[in-house]
Amino acid sequence: MHSLPGPHDITRHTLPNGITVLARENPNSPAVVVDASIHAGSIYEGRSHAGLANFTAAMLMRGTRDASFDQVHERIESVGASLGSSCGVHTGGFGGKALAEDLDMLLATAADIVRNPTFPADHIERLRGETLTGLAMRAHNTRAMAALTFYEALFGGDHPYGYSNDGYPDTVAAITRTELKQYQRKHYGPAEMIVVIVGSVSTQAAVKLVEKHFGDWSNARQPARAPAPTGRALNGSENRRVQIPGKTQTDIVLGFFGPRRSDPDFQAVRVANSILGVFGMYGRLGQSVRKKHGLAYYSFSRVDGSFGPGTWRVIAGVNPEKVNTAITTMLAEIDRLASRLVTPTELADSKSFIL
Repeated sequence: MHSLPGPHDITRHTLPNGITVLARENPNSPAVVVDASIHAGSIYEGRSHAGLANFTAAMLMRGTRDASFDQVHERIESVGASLGSSCGVHTGGFGGKALAEDLDMLLATAADIVRNPTFPADHIERLRGETLTGLAMRAHNTRAMAALTFYEALFGGDHPYGYSNDGYPDTVAAITRTELKQYQRKHYGPAEMIVVIVGSVSTQAAVKLVEKHFGDWSNARQPARAPAPTGRALNGSENRRVQIPGKTQTDIVLGFFGPRRSDPDFQAVRVANSILGVFGMYGRLGQSVRKKHGLAYYSFSRVDGSFGPGTWRVIAGVNPEKVNTAITTMLAEIDRLASRLVTPTELADSKSFIL
């Protein structure tokens, strides 16, 4: 049995320009996995520019100063490697996988896409079309719209957790090439960047390769990391219903603020959530709402801890005629978890499941 990763076998090294490298050697795998985060997420864009950070990240692989879209992808795919860029609320970044012998090439390509993207006009319009199509599909997806409405209601529409980082039709339609270039030039830089490398490469070699391709990177315009956003005071419960014509299923999200990822009780909440709606066939919710009462096609719970306030949600897809009964049953299970001790078996099973 191989030991789990931990401080004893993870090398941590910070470059002079602020990049932290976390490396762990795994000689049992011929491949190497890379994951990097940069403080360039949607928290820096604001509601009026929703989708800009995500659009910027999606454009990074579309061509650079030294390589076209086709050349970037040919370089990666010709050796069976993978590389992609992404964006969340707090960070953007890249992730990839390659054989150990191709790690140098993978990091060189990754450095090129985050440092030297050119944002070709034809690819901007192609991506805009794809994004707008996705947003139109989202508007007819009951589960997606329930989640979006929940976050808007809980945090408020202008809160960085309250609006969609995919954007909205009007904000995505308004994004310009100049805005994309400005966002990348301002927010992509080495300050507090983290690069994680795990696989068949020595930790010393991994650090040297990151230093080779990113060590001379600087960006004087890069702002300080955005502080963790706060929640807001809630006065009682709120019920929002979104009508989507022609649908035979209604999706429900019940929820409230949860712990931050760094809160000391986060792990205890994870265990409680597993009992409520994860373990086995979706925990107590699956047994009660779906199996016993037959009210839902699915029902589960989810806790998400973040840098700022987290969320704790109960989710279900039901027949529109059973919405109120399903909500009553879901609330009863929430109340039971809050008011009575869980059984020793439930506690042990959920701990084992998480571990």
